[in-house]
Amino acid sequence: MKLILALDFGGTKLAAALLEVGSQEWLRYERRLSPRNANATTDLGIMRELVGSLLQGEKPDAIGVSFGGPVDAATGVVRLSHHVPGWENVRLRELLEEKFGIRVSVDNDANVAALGEFSFGAGVGYESLFYITVSTGVGGGWILNGKPFRGASGMAGEIGHMVVDPNGPLCLCGKRGCVERLASGVYMGRDLREILVKDLQRLERGEGEKVLELVGGDLGLVTGKVVSDAASLGDELAREILYRGAWGLGLGIGNVGNLMNPQLFVLGGSVTKAGEGWWEVVRKTALETALPEVDFEIVKASLGDDAPLWGAVALALLNQ
Repeated sequence: MKLILALDFGGTKLAAALLEVGSQEWLRYERRLSPRNANATTDLGIMRELVGSLLQGEKPDAIGVSFGGPVDAATGVVRLSHHVPGWENVRLRELLEEKFGIRVSVDNDANVAALGEFSFGAGVGYESLFYITVSTGVGGGWILNGKPFRGASGMAGEIGHMVVDPNGPLCLCGKRGCVERLASGVYMGRDLREILVKDLQRLERGEGEKVLELVGGDLGLVTGKVVSDAASLGDELAREILYRGAWGLGLGIGNVGNLMNPQLFVLGGSVTKAGEGWWEVVRKTALETALPEVDFEIVKASLGDDAPLWGAVALALLNQ
């Protein structure tokens, strides 16, 4: 029995799964949220526990790793994580190969998820697709002519830091109005909290009422999910923030469509669960931004939150 160990180091969660080659179902699966003040050491410790629980004394034949941040796929070195400190220049592939004594493949989570959807999900049967994850951050991964495309230095697909509103709010990267700054769950939650704290007039008009109900009046609990939940309940302020993010993402998609003309855009991540209103704004904005001659589909990732894990399996198989 040939086993593949798949690992997913996300910005807010850690997941691991074991698969028998040829199967379409996990042999075993473990998932855990990363602590609020986690760092690289914390995450590595948690992942070590998850893997120990999965393997139960067995040894995998190959390991594929999805990491939520820039990675040098050729060397397996993590450049950094935008959301978890301490990952700068960590030689993740080397650490895992020394521990397990087998081949390990490491890549950015969006690249890996793109490979997962192409190999096992919504992209089966297509030759070109652009996968976009919209969650803690916003990232993208390319499959062109049936193969992963990473760019000259592994940075292809960074749609999250495409500027769509030069006068917009400041992003962690130092630019203003990036897709990620408008569309990611973390920033949407932050923006809604700040408005509710600073703009009392909007509160007096009843805006944000559903948000306050959902968090019991504790603004520190406002997250991207709370934004989408409140929007679905009709809260106008939450809808304003949610649909602004959808607009920014749609602009990015339309421009990428004009530039690269992929057959398919596959969208995954927690924010894509925000409801049909969000999807309508994304699709409408993307189609209005793209040239009429540029034809593409925008679909939901069929692998859901497990796209990076399935991609890690595909990555491990690809590099054997």
